[in-house]
Amino acid sequence: MNCTTNVVQVTNVSPSTTSEQMRMLFGFLGTIEELKLFPPDESPLPVTSRVCFVKFKESESVGVSQHLTNTVFVDRALIVVPFAEEGKSRAPSLMAESGPLPANRGL
Repeated sequence: MNCTTNVVQVTNVSPSTTSEQMRMLFGFLGTIEELKLFPPDESPLPVTSRVCFVKFKESESVGVSQHLTNTVFVDRALIVVPFAEEGKSRAPSLMAESGPLPANRGL
């Protein structure tokens, strides 16, 4: 598989899942450069589902991580897709922003 991004978007994440649990799960698939879970662990907002962005050091880890789609983690079947916008990863800059989550275009 030829991936042009190092970032995956993980949706349908259980509200009780922590960043550390996600880091542990995806850490088996490759070196993680950055991981962000929205809303953050310390958020007081009640949510029914969370979204996680994982940036790997190697783009090959993106293809491997997609095999976790439909894997039940905590109490939800995860959905894992590559995340890129216009052929270039935006997750690092999005992770620095405190605005709303980005739209997943082109997938």
